[in-house]
Amino acid sequence: MTADKTAPKPAGDKMKTHWKLFAILFAASLISSILVLPYVLSLSAEALKTSPLPIEAIAAVSIIQSAVIFAVFIFVGLALSQKVGLGLPVLESWLAGKPAKAQLAAILPISIALGLATGIAIVALDVIFLYLGAAISLGQAEPPLWMGFLASFYGGIGEEVMMRLFLMTVLVWLSFKLVKTADGKPTRAGVWLAIIITAVMFGVGHLPVTAAMTAITPLILARALLLNGIGGIVFGWLYWKKGLESAIVAHFSADIVLHVLVPALALAGLFG
Repeated sequence: MTADKTAPKPAGDKMKTHWKLFAILFAASLISSILVLPYVLSLSAEALKTSPLPIEAIAAVSIIQSAVIFAVFIFVGLALSQKVGLGLPVLESWLAGKPAKAQLAAILPISIALGLATGIAIVALDVIFLYLGAAISLGQAEPPLWMGFLASFYGGIGEEVMMRLFLMTVLVWLSFKLVKTADGKPTRAGVWLAIIITAVMFGVGHLPVTAAMTAITPLILARALLLNGIGGIVFGWLYWKKGLESAIVAHFSADIVLHVLVPALALAGLFG
């Protein structure tokens, strides 16, 4: 007698898949937080000169802090995403022993295209803000290109885990607890509200870096919120419609434009 392949998997198998997914995301996020350290330390070089702690200690504390944050955020994000229909369809299929190459191939074109388009749109808006009198531009005060490339992995993985898997998922779940559709799903309005709030918070989260380069004026504040908010809207929509893998690829692609291509053009005297 052959086994019924259509039968639902036992709860134990689902739990194993859940923890494997947790382990993959935790490892990837932690590695991304290590890769971004040269970029962050380069931007903070002047402030670090007066720090009582050596750079090695600062880096170690940062990694430990990131490990704790990612562990909590991934655990909560995975638990709640299952309740509201969000998730990582490619990884979930792969861990379940199902073909995942076709799924990955299906999301890559739109993810890369929207990521590159987002990066280009941010650059165009930055030029407008520069002409309006903003004191900084994307090509200014950038660390070496290799640091920008490594930092792009943190943008794609670490920031998407925190902002989409955790924050956006929590907000969608909260809206779902308040209002749901007739078939028991989050409402479109609830999801869009979560996407927008997360995008705004993403922009607010970049203000400390901006403040390190210039004084925060209404124009600089609008610049930070708009430039980062655009990405938040695009990545949030991709997470909703295509899965977290799509948002990760798009964010990475956008960051390659912002942290590698634009600085390269600036070095060549063509931007900034």
